Amino acid sequence: MTDYSVLIPCVPRRLEQALPFAGLVQWTGAVRLWQGQSMLLEPHQTFTGLAGAGFRVPTGFGVTLMPLRHPYEAAMQARSVAMATGEPVIAGFGPGGQAFQANLMGAPYAKPLQAAREYVTAVRRLLDGEVVESTGPHYPFLGQLTPAAAPRVDVGLGVLRPGMARLAGEVADVVITWLTPPGYLQDVILPAVAEGAARAGRTSLPRVVAMVPAGLEKEGREGADPERLALAGNAGHMQAPHYLDMLGRAGVDTGSGQLADVARGVVETGAFAGGDLAQTIKALRAYEEAGVDEIVLNTTAVNKLFGSREALSDLSSILRAVTAS
Repeated sequence: MTDYSVLIPCVPRRLEQALPFAGLVQWTGAVRLWQGQSMLLEPHQTFTGLAGAGFRVPTGFGVTLMPLRHPYEAAMQARSVAMATGEPVIAGFGPGGQAFQANLMGAPYAKPLQAAREYVTAVRRLLDGEVVESTGPHYPFLGQLTPAAAPRVDVGLGVLRPGMARLAGEVADVVITWLTPPGYLQDVILPAVAEGAARAGRTSLPRVVAMVPAGLEKEGREGADPERLALAGNAGHMQAPHYLDMLGRAGVDTGSGQLADVARGVVETGAFAGGDLAQTIKALRAYEEAGVDEIVLNTTAVNKLFGSREALSDLSSILRAVTAS
C-alpha cells in the first residue's frame, strides 16, 4: 500500500506558517511532513521548532543540498531532528545544479555521482554509529557521532536520471524524485534502482518517494487549470538544465524553449496531478501503479496563487479521497 505525505508548500519565514501543515499530518492519515531545501528558515530548525510547539511528526528532507554542509554536520543535524521530534526522519540529499555547486565551492563537482556516493555512504555510516574514515577526494575526514539513542534516520538520495538511480540502488535507503512522470519512473528510474541494488548485492530495494505537484480545479477558483498550476509551482525547475534533461527523457517537448510548452508536457505525462478531484486522484493512482512507496503531495502552486487555506483545503480533500478508497 502506498503512503501519502505532505510537503510544506511554501518557504517559511516564520514558524507559524508551517504549523497548519504539521497539524494536517498529525490529525490525518498523512504519514510524514516534508520540506525541500529552504534558503530562509532552515528546514532542520523548522521541524525542531514544530516539535517544540507540540507537533511531533515523522519528517523528511527532500532534498537538502550537499554543498551547504559537511557529511558529519548533515548526519548530526538529521539525528538532532529525530531526537527532538521523537519520530523517524528521512534525510534526503542531492548535489544541486552545477551553478549552485560552483557558487558555493568555487567549482562544480568534477564527478557528481562519486561525490554523492561519498556523501551518502559517510552519512549512513555515521548514523549507524561507526567510526568513519573517508578517504575520497570530495569529503576526506575522520569522525564518529557521539553515541545517543534516537529514532531511525533513513538516508535518501535525490534522483532524476538513471545514473543517480543506479547509485541510489547501491547506497541509499530511500529514492526521492521530484516532478518525474509516473511512466518514466516505472520504465527508467525503478529498473535502474534495481540494477544498482543487484550490483551491490542488496537483498531489498530502497523505498521510492515521489514528490508530486498537485492542485484542484473547483468552483469559485479561477485560473486553476493544471498547466497554469504546473508552471506556477515549478517554473524554476522547468528551466534548470538537469530537470529539462530528465523531462526530455520522459517525453516532454523541451526543445522550443517555451515554459508553456514544458508545462503542457508536464501535465500530459502525468507529472502534475490536477483537474477535478477525480482526475487528480486518477493521476496519483498512476504513481501507485508505477511502484512508488510514498507520494508527497506538493501544493506549492495553490499556496502561491490562492493562499495557505486553499492549499490546506486541497490537501485535506485529496487525503480523504486516497484514504477512503
